[in-house]
Amino acid sequence: MERKDKIDTFGAVSLVAFGIVLAVNQVVVKLGNGGFQPVFMAGLRSVGAVIVLIAWMRLRGIPFDFRKGTLGPGLLLGALFAQEFVALFWALDHTSVSHASLLFYTMPVILSIAAHFLLPGERLTSLRVLGLVLAMGGVALVLGGHRGGQATLAGDLAALSGAFGWAGIALVLRLSRLSTVRPEMQLFWQLSVSAVILLAVSPMFGPFLRDPGMWHFMGLAYQILAVASFGFLFWVFLISIYPASGVASFAFLTPVLSVTLGWLLLGEEMGWNVIGAMVLVALGIVLINRKKRPA
Repeated sequence: MERKDKIDTFGAVSLVAFGIVLAVNQVVVKLGNGGFQPVFMAGLRSVGAVIVLIAWMRLRGIPFDFRKGTLGPGLLLGALFAQEFVALFWALDHTSVSHASLLFYTMPVILSIAAHFLLPGERLTSLRVLGLVLAMGGVALVLGGHRGGQATLAGDLAALSGAFGWAGIALVLRLSRLSTVRPEMQLFWQLSVSAVILLAVSPMFGPFLRDPGMWHFMGLAYQILAVASFGFLFWVFLISIYPASGVASFAFLTPVLSVTLGWLLLGEEMGWNVIGAMVLVALGIVLINRKKRPA
């Protein structure tokens, strides 16, 4: 397909669908933790996804590209990917889907602050600062709303640390030689290195198996196929034909959908503080990604 200068109906529907895929994944991980230890499950997901990715690359005739200057950034990228999902999967084992989603998807807020100092041409404007204030206010509202029950402060902080790992990945991709390789190679580094790290550290988090059943294995297959491999590749396809800023603007839908699914499917409580935080974080992300109109 030829490149487009704006999001059309197909793009909007596709991005909403991708947001639903990611939102469902939050619930799948939460349920999957009943069958697998979270970090071990994350490692299995990376192993399965890298196998799918290699098969895809061979089918498409995409060569492996280990050009000079990519080894160090590639290892760092994989380590950050592992940290991100150790934090997220552990968080989903210790807090609610609603809280984990809201905090994990503050990544654009964290990245905006880092980009102001590290990336040329991405300085904070007054509108973006307002977005940061609103989004961070939402984070504070979530962290301050604990009254026991399903959510814990430790789980929320783990989800927030996962957001920092995700932001770190974006910075490595922008600031290193990996910015010159294909997205498939960027994903290969993330999956292959993280698979080794995640499986190596997983014994520190308890027994590998809890009480796995058919639904847990189906959930793992969903994570491998729909999220970690083909989901990402579909997103790469969308960003190759639509403006990157337009694609990114749909990211705020995921925490909103995750909260709704957590309430509908898991019966999680959705108090007013969570609803208020959801609104603040979503509005903040929209403002941060909004471009200044030309004079």
